[in-house]
Amino acid sequence: MNLDLSGKTALVCGSTQGIGRAAAEELSSMGAKVVLLARNEEKLKSVSKSIGNGCEYLVADFSNTEEVKKVVSDYVATNPIHILINNTGGPPGGPVSEAKEEEFYSAFTNHLVNNHNLVQAIKPGMVEAGYGRIINVISTSVKIPLTGLGVSNTIRGAVANWSKTLANELGVHQITVNNVLPGATETERLTSIISNKASKTGNSEEQVAATMAGAVPMKRFAKPEEVANAIAFLASPAASYINGINVPVDGGRTGSL
Repeated sequence: MNLDLSGKTALVCGSTQGIGRAAAEELSSMGAKVVLLARNEEKLKSVSKSIGNGCEYLVADFSNTEEVKKVVSDYVATNPIHILINNTGGPPGGPVSEAKEEEFYSAFTNHLVNNHNLVQAIKPGMVEAGYGRIINVISTSVKIPLTGLGVSNTIRGAVANWSKTLANELGVHQITVNNVLPGATETERLTSIISNKASKTGNSEEQVAATMAGAVPMKRFAKPEEVANAIAFLASPAASYINGINVPVDGGRTGSL
């Protein structure tokens, strides 16, 4: 099975921590040149140094779509990207009936608009190379909405359908577009969700975590590296005929196939 990414360049968004960082590390270990993209330059420098192997970084804030577009467009003008990992932290939780309209605008911009701009910037290089992998890290909520994550459920669903449409259009160029759907994963976002649930229910964070883990057939949370492994496989030559699908990495928690 060909998992060699030598000669390929991967742009990984949200790559200073959690799933994004784990994906960057795994892709680098498979031979890819990795380019990190996030807003905190100090963290980017640290992670880039840790990964090594020619790892580079770009600084941009996803709340500023023009900045993201310019930074990436300037880079790909001389450095084609073969693998794009769209990975952005989810919007704050809360019931959808109480969400303010600006929450939808913000989430739509951070997730779908930026993803779309990035694809438009890197697509020509992928077409020319005859090799492209676009992998969107979304959520299992695209299969079954998650309680208390109203805005996220809504926007993640939009990203999933955008992705499927894109897969249909770009397949002719040997560019695949797939979604990885993490379940509860040991990241800062999960820590925040547990903390919020604890404050609302009056239970301890330990009790909340135990209840959440107990809902997973494997009775534990995922580690970022376990999600990164799925991302890395989809980025590899071995996944050349896998296109337009959702891949849950959730220990079996989602109640549908």
